[in-house]
Amino acid sequence: MSEAFIIDACRMPRGIGRAGKGSLAHLHPHHLGATVLKAIAERNDLNTSDIDDVIWGTSRQEGKQGADIGRMSALAAGYDVKASGITLDRFCGSGITSVSIAAAQVMSGLEDLVGGGGTEVMSSTATLFDI
Repeated sequence: MSEAFIIDACRMPRGIGRAGKGSLAHLHPHHLGATVLKAIAERNDLNTSDIDDVIWGTSRQEGKQGADIGRMSALAAGYDVKASGITLDRFCGSGITSVSIAAAQVMSGLEDLVGGGGTEVMSSTATLFDI
């Protein structure tokens, strides 16, 4: 079985995203994910056409966090259109689960270079009590 290595890690901006209350309120969740993906590509001089997949997580794919954050973040970061993207829901564990699945894809030999991470903008989703 092949080994998987994490070549770099990056933290996205953190702050208050609620309208009128924070410096991140004007940013779309896709753009927050794109800041991480762009930084990783630039810092490592990655040719984004070599990236097989971007596996991204969020707590709930709804509203601004819908429409496949993984794919949309990769495109917003300027990744080659050949790099596909997928988004999974798993509340607080979605980012680490995405990284684990990315590693498993590489270890299994299905893919060679995969990005994994997560984006969460809680003010963009309904609370459990609103469901």
